[in-house]
Amino acid sequence: PTTKAEERQQDIVTENDLAHLLHLLEGKEGEMEWQNMMERTTPNMSYQAWRHEPEVELGGIWDVPAAYFPVILNGFQLSALLVDLNAPAIYRSRTVFEDATPELVRDFFWDDEFRPKWDNMLSYVKILEKCPRTGTMIVHWIKKFPFFCSDREYIIARRIWEAGNAYHCVTKGVPYPDLQKRDKPRRVELYFSSWVIRAVESRKGDGQMTACEVALVHYEDMGIPKDVAKLGVRHGMWGTVKKLHSGMRAYQNARKTNSSLSRCAQMARITTKISPDESAGSLRPATVEDEKDRTMVMRREHDNGIDWKWIAIGGTVALAFGLHSGIIGKALLVGAGSRMARR
Repeated sequence: PTTKAEERQQDIVTENDLAHLLHLLEGKEGEMEWQNMMERTTPNMSYQAWRHEPEVELGGIWDVPAAYFPVILNGFQLSALLVDLNAPAIYRSRTVFEDATPELVRDFFWDDEFRPKWDNMLSYVKILEKCPRTGTMIVHWIKKFPFFCSDREYIIARRIWEAGNAYHCVTKGVPYPDLQKRDKPRRVELYFSSWVIRAVESRKGDGQMTACEVALVHYEDMGIPKDVAKLGVRHGMWGTVKKLHSGMRAYQNARKTNSSLSRCAQMARITTKISPDESAGSLRPATVEDEKDRTMVMRREHDNGIDWKWIAIGGTVALAFGLHSGIIGKALLVGAGSRMARR
């Protein structure tokens, strides 16, 4: 018999969350407009990234906030899609690692014990709850930030579905009453970072399925202005992705010499089985209204954007300013600091 705690864990990350991931990754042509951000290739990795600005449908002139449309044209009725300034941008990426298995990459993304070796922002990790039946975990993260911005706290629930040779890994921010919010570190409540991992054919041209593809979707609201976020994306994305890739290869080498698994990697092996047909087609948001509700939730309570230094939990897309490497000048730091002090 299941305990009440297990029942709650099973309900916290559900097939609706999986359907939301698939909706963002596999939406019909024209449903979402993705802006190309980057396409890079190395001898053993390829990487592509896109950004989507959530839109809102405006039915009439009185529905248009001043931030969207500051000029009223004699009461002319509008019917259009404009960028929703109150919702964080959504990022999508596709990474292909040569000579890597889906199981290894899955474990790497889940392994919080190894993560600090390549992610120097992660200063604290604790497993709050775990379900031995579904593999669902609730974890507590704290990430450290530069001097002008307070650290960020995450309460994240995560779960993996397995479909054939593919793993659907869903992580999202969840409420956790047992851990009260504090002024510092500031808690990030809107967080969705999920990915699909599967074996694909190597680009060596030998017809072997020895490469691993990771398709990721990420958005979060950390209370940082969007313009600063975009600047961080432009200047820091590729350097941090390369750092992440080095971490994955280090993990790969470590596993060759050490067969023992961390607690998180062990939990990554507890998956919920679904058929490939389900993952490809039948799992969709229950209704159109469900997706609209998610869009409404994404609208922020404060006029701030996503973090300029966010790192996706799966690690496929990692965005950072590169402060330690001197990419951003002192003038920008002073300006950003004056805007974000004590946030």
